Amino acid sequence: MKQKNSDSLQFSERTRRILHDLIDEYIHTGSPVGSQTLARKGIDLSPATLRNIMAELEEMGYLFQPHVSAGRVPTEKALRFYVDSILEVRVLTRAEREIIQQQYRYTEMELTALLKDTSQILSSISRNISVVVIPKFIYTVFKLMEFISVSRNRILVIFVSQSGVVQNKIVEVEEDIPQAELDKYARYLNELLKGLTLQEVKQKIGEEMQKEKNRYDLLLSKALNLSRKALEIDEQAEIYVDGKLNLLEYPEFFEVQKMKRILQTIEEKDRLLKLLNKAMEAQGVQIFIGSENELQEMEGCSFITSTYSREKHILGALGVIGPTRMDYERIIPIVDYTAKIVSKMLERQ
Repeated sequence: MKQKNSDSLQFSERTRRILHDLIDEYIHTGSPVGSQTLARKGIDLSPATLRNIMAELEEMGYLFQPHVSAGRVPTEKALRFYVDSILEVRVLTRAEREIIQQQYRYTEMELTALLKDTSQILSSISRNISVVVIPKFIYTVFKLMEFISVSRNRILVIFVSQSGVVQNKIVEVEEDIPQAELDKYARYLNELLKGLTLQEVKQKIGEEMQKEKNRYDLLLSKALNLSRKALEIDEQAEIYVDGKLNLLEYPEFFEVQKMKRILQTIEEKDRLLKLLNKAMEAQGVQIFIGSENELQEMEGCSFITSTYSREKHILGALGVIGPTRMDYERIIPIVDYTAKIVSKMLERQ
């Protein structure tokens, strides 16, 4: 998620190098970085010169000093500049890609099983919290529908999407409909609706019901009416979250109340979903650093997300939540590649 930064034009290569090395050191240690540490990293400047440059960066809002005697810590502004203008996101090596691929149990899986595995794999490899959104059923592509009579006035309707998501619903009807007639309904509807998203299916059924007012066919009318009732689905978005305890590896989350606030927010999936919906507005990798995630309780956290798709249609998003000093160079390509694997596996279904 690139953003223009006017300071990027003003920074000399020397200043960029200092900021890069300071942030890199902070990411890996979590401790304030002093001029002596930077000098040891190979910057050919005296500690006094380094201190002057660091003081200038502090005045510009890129660094702050937590204590008078301490080194400097990068601000969110610095981390944003680092991600957008300094960091060169590397491509995963073949060995790294194979490690991710080998974590999947099967090359073809039912969608919910695939996404559940993805959440576990992403948290394990990233060593942070993983989040994976299961797409709302209404946006998935229709494959088939079955009607099964379970009692005199109750029918089990089974929807199956092309990506393998299954949705069941019991529908109450006023009359007893023989199973043979229900099978005719299914054959007619499966031919009529195949290849449409369920959102398009609802629209198509409405259009066909209008036609039937003028071209009345009792069988088709009953089939359409039954399918309309069955599609009145009150969906709750589902999110898989794994690896919450991974945050305990970072000293900045040792404070109990801070950790509690973060975990409570993650459990409030509606709020998390709003952020993920924002990520799905644009294709590809999005990076929310600190307060950019708009969830105040998750102060000190960054969120790297990417979308997954099928036939160029975005279905959902997945991502990693970690500290603002997360290893962006390592995590960004992991999230990106994992999303591509999910998309590729969905194309095979």
